[in-house]
Amino acid sequence: MDNKRNRYAFGLGTIGRDMLYSLVSMYLLFYLTDVLEISTNALWWITAIMVVCRVFDALNDPVMGVIVDNTKSRFGKYKPWIAIGAFSSGLITILLFLDFGLTESKFILVFAFIYLLWGVTFTINDISYWSMLPSLSLDQKMREKIGAFARICANIGLFFVVAGIMPITKSLGEIFGSLQKGYLAFAIIIVCVMWIGQSITLFGVKERVTTKEQEHTTLRQMVGVIFQNDQLLYTAISMALFMIGYVTTTSFGQYFFKYAYGNEDMYPVFAGLLGVSQILALLFFPLISKKMERAKFYLLSTILVILGYVVFFVAPVTNMAFIGLAGVLLFVGEAFIQLLMLMFLADAVEYGFWKLGKRNDSITFAIQPFINKIGGAIGSGVVSVTIIISGIKDAKSAVDVTTKGLWIMKSAMLLFPLICIVIGYFIYRFKYRIDQTLYNRIIEELRERGDFIEEDFETPDR
Repeated sequence: MDNKRNRYAFGLGTIGRDMLYSLVSMYLLFYLTDVLEISTNALWWITAIMVVCRVFDALNDPVMGVIVDNTKSRFGKYKPWIAIGAFSSGLITILLFLDFGLTESKFILVFAFIYLLWGVTFTINDISYWSMLPSLSLDQKMREKIGAFARICANIGLFFVVAGIMPITKSLGEIFGSLQKGYLAFAIIIVCVMWIGQSITLFGVKERVTTKEQEHTTLRQMVGVIFQNDQLLYTAISMALFMIGYVTTTSFGQYFFKYAYGNEDMYPVFAGLLGVSQILALLFFPLISKKMERAKFYLLSTILVILGYVVFFVAPVTNMAFIGLAGVLLFVGEAFIQLLMLMFLADAVEYGFWKLGKRNDSITFAIQPFINKIGGAIGSGVVSVTIIISGIKDAKSAVDVTTKGLWIMKSAMLLFPLICIVIGYFIYRFKYRIDQTLYNRIIEELRERGDFIEEDFETPDR
């Protein structure tokens, strides 16, 4: 019963979280360029601010992991920080979409301060939320079920924003008098959904894995947790390359349909198709995982991604049939890879516990948001620079974009990400070695050492 409750309560909490993260990471730049219509000079400053803030925030992720790992309270070490982070990041998100009516220089300064605060507050929630996953079960298959449902919910949130942002913000803009106010109202709605979902997690989840008392982890030891755990390190490098490619491609979506395809109203339709494809892929993930080893599963997923990128690149920019096929191949493969990466991280927690003698869930899972932010920083930087040098920044529609500008955008959107993702696969292929046999041996030896006080001995289906 606890396994089922954990699966649903944990997963439902991420719907609003990913709605909020997607809104800021994927559409804040579009909001600034095409809604507020900031100048090219301001865009250069904003691009630099976004990249620097995300890198700075990413470097804080392992530090937040140390704080969570060292927390002791009547509510556990995760839930207090989940609550604090959810509430504060929600408020800061609303501030990001407020129009303060400032001059350009003052706007840049205020934006830098608010954007930095948003990164810090979301980190508080993100680290504590995902690092709770390994404490919900020791069984690999149960972790896959919990992780798959969480990723399904995350994708529901993500693609609701992707498919709904244009029609909803336009409708809200008509109600409130401007597109800017439409975006603000949309942000407020998303924040409320996030708070509801996070409340379900806070009151519904029950931890099932408890370890013996451990000494506090210092900041100096934090470095050892990351670099002495070789499987965590290789997973991190593979994840980083994958996320750089994934975020770069997705961040171009709205620009592609407006300036290449020539009809931005087709973007929500395309996004809806991809959303359904990814959710179906995640639903089938546990079934495929039962029949296929993770190494072969990762290879299959990478092949799907490669095919998707190739079809997308050679397809005529106005042929929705080819673009749709490419999108399905691409995002089904990427959905599989995202969940596999999450499972690799969860297994790296036990591997580090076994190898180093200390279980650092939060520091280990701090790698995930760290990588997401680095990927987001690089992705945003690539998009910003591309829309400037390709001439898209000064274009009003697709007819204003030159053939050279279109080629620049397609290369940055498709070729660069493909190279990153393929390199990431080969790093995993030759360096990662935690298969089911090794994992089972690790858990058995940890039990024999008496490192667990309470364990989840239930079968995956219970």
